[in-house]
Amino acid sequence: MAAEAAAPFEVAAGATIRGETGGEGTAIVLCHGITATRRQVLHGSRALPRAGHTVISYDARGHGESDPAPEGGGYVYPELVADLEAVVASRVGDAPCVLAGHSMGAHTAVAYALAHPERVAALVVIGPVYDGSIEAVSLEYWDGLAAALERGGIDGFVEYIDRAQGIDPTWRDSVLRFTRERMEAHRHLEAVVAALREVPRSRPFGSLSELEGLEVPTLVVGSGDEADPGHPYATAAKYARLLPCGELVTEAGGQSPLAWQGGRLSREIVRFCAKVAESQE
Repeated sequence: MAAEAAAPFEVAAGATIRGETGGEGTAIVLCHGITATRRQVLHGSRALPRAGHTVISYDARGHGESDPAPEGGGYVYPELVADLEAVVASRVGDAPCVLAGHSMGAHTAVAYALAHPERVAALVVIGPVYDGSIEAVSLEYWDGLAAALERGGIDGFVEYIDRAQGIDPTWRDSVLRFTRERMEAHRHLEAVVAALREVPRSRPFGSLSELEGLEVPTLVVGSGDEADPGHPYATAAKYARLLPCGELVTEAGGQSPLAWQGGRLSREIVRFCAKVAESQE
């Protein structure tokens, strides 16, 4: 059965947040990664609405179609979580929902769940990076990426990714192509520059030990380090171990990361949501 076209929305949070809603059924809210947009969580897959879910996706402040942070505001995790709170309140209502986030979006979703566990039916944590520490070498990378975008625009950004990440030749062309595509979707590149400098310095929560108290069913999606070294598999595995109700999935050897395969990722989310619903009957 074909899913209906998604309907756009705006939410007045700290910044005006723009997104879209499609489908009918249990709500799944999608949160994207830094420098990405709402299109890069499921990469265009419509499998979730077809499977009977309402999918709510939005661009984080300063990303995609959403407005930059207001004067005096910024791009730290408390502000990102507050924006998610506004989206959930406006688009979901009182019923518990599923949160699915990639990288920055994964951290935002976990932080929301730690603050509001009663509002979250399940979590999908894709490519988490935060391990409880903020390393100087990591900040040097993000600052360099911000400077490359600020000085060289999208071309400079892509060149820096190519130079600094040491991408496996098998995946290089694909990585650089979708990097350029996602950057071209941003209305406010200067806001993305600011986010690149602020988000990596912000802690979504404290120690990873906090995950041990999060009694929310969670699907953790890891990626092989050959194709996606920026989202270490070991970190995803640690999340799955610490979460009381965590389940780890990844792609088969030699395949592109599951996080990049919108259709397959969506089917894993459908399976997991069905499993959670069955356990709660």
